[in-house]
Order: sequence, then C-alpha cells, then structure tokens
Amino acid sequence: METVLTKKEGPIGWIYLNRPEKLNAMNQQMLKELKESFDNFLMDQEVRVIVITGNGKAFSAGADISQFKELSGYTAWQFAKSGRELMDYIENSPKPTIAMINGYALGGGLELALACDIRIAAEEAQLGLPEINLGIFPGFGGTQRLIRLVGKGKALELMLTGDRISAREAERIGLVNKVVPLKDLEQETRSFALKLAEKPPIAMALIKLLVNQGISIPEIAGLNMESLGWGIVFTTEDQKEGVNAFFEKRKAQFKGR
Repeated sequence: METVLTKKEGPIGWIYLNRPEKLNAMNQQMLKELKESFDNFLMDQEVRVIVITGNGKAFSAGADISQFKELSGYTAWQFAKSGRELMDYIENSPKPTIAMINGYALGGGLELALACDIRIAAEEAQLGLPEINLGIFPGFGGTQRLIRLVGKGKALELMLTGDRISAREAERIGLVNKVVPLKDLEQETRSFALKLAEKPPIAMALIKLLVNQGISIPEIAGLNMESLGWGIVFTTEDQKEGVNAFFEKRKAQFKGR
C-alpha cells in the first residue's frame, strides 16, 4: 500500500495515514487502502483494538482538494458516498477504534476521527470542518455525527464559520475524550488501547451496536435491544469467566468466546 501503513502490536492494530507531504489528505486511493487495512485487522482474531493516526504533523487535513476541479455533480456524490460509507463501516466495527489525533484534523480528517469510538488528541492539534470556505459542506457524515457529540448549536457554529478550534476547546465541548502533550500521545493511546483489549470483545461489540443503533430508534426499541443483548452475553464463555474471576478474586482472562 502507498497511502496507508499498518503495524500490529500485540492486541493493537495501528493504521497510519501516509501522505505526509499532503498533510494526509484523503483521495480515492487512500479511502480504498484504509478500508483494506481495516478489513485485515477485523479478520485478525488477535487484534482487539484498532488505532488510526497520521504520519507527519497531521492526522488528516481532509479530502484532497486538488481532485475537486475534476468532479461533476455525479462524481462528487459518488466520492462523498464512498467516504461516508467508509466512515459508517468504521463506526459500526465490532472492535473498538481510537483516533490518535497528532496534528491537524480538518474536514474529512475530523469526520474520520468522528467515526472512531474514542478520540485522544495532542495539545498542539487543531480541529475543524472548514468546508464552508470552499463553498461546500462536510460530506463524509460530519453534519450528522458532530451534532450528536457536541449538540446542535456548537455543531452549527463550527460548520457555518469553518473555524478551527484547539484540542483543549475540543475537549471542553466533548469533541475529544482526552488531550495530552504530543510527546505522550502515543504512549497514552497505547495504554488506553491495552486497557480496552483486556475487556470481553463480544460485550464490547454489543455495547457499540446498542449505542450506535439506539440513537436513531425509539427509546423503547433500544431498551428492548438492550435486554436481548444482555441475554446474549450470558451465552458466552467470557461472561462465565468474568463472574468466576470476580468470586475467585482474580483478573478475568477474556477470550472473545
């Protein structure tokens, strides 16, 4: 692969956006390679958590604007659709995902981070959806995902002005989960990923499903899904291991079964 690099580190699968000379701007090739890399880690039973980050000084500055002049209405729709479907795929992954935001996360780059479950950012990072300044708006799911994280008013402010915000401000409004110095970012992310990797995979997958689907369905339907899911986890070996470990006063060893 040319635009994406991967590394497996125990239970963590690392995905690096790799167009540093373009601030990891996303083109069609990167979207394709990101999907392939994600597929590989989803199929690898040893990988429990997937981390996405960028090489160089950016997480991703967004879509590659150089290709915009070539887009027609139809091809623009197809590009937005392919990007949004990738973000949907990442959001609905049964494995937890972490966006390690090492620098600029703008436009489609922020939309990629929004599709991840957890966002950990360096103090130096800047985040925003500046598409309005190009006469367009977020097309990879940002208009829908941002409002669910920060509320209607703040989401509209960010999208209508196109302003960038600091990592600390993003943390204050709930856009990122944690902010750390850049020198500590990788280790902080690794520690968090390893913490998640110790949890029961089936229960985590069900939590993700319930939360992601529960947002868009009536509350009673979500509550019924929760009850059914609770019954499902009682069919797993991990549930029995968790209860036994509790009574035996030891750390549970979850196998994803």
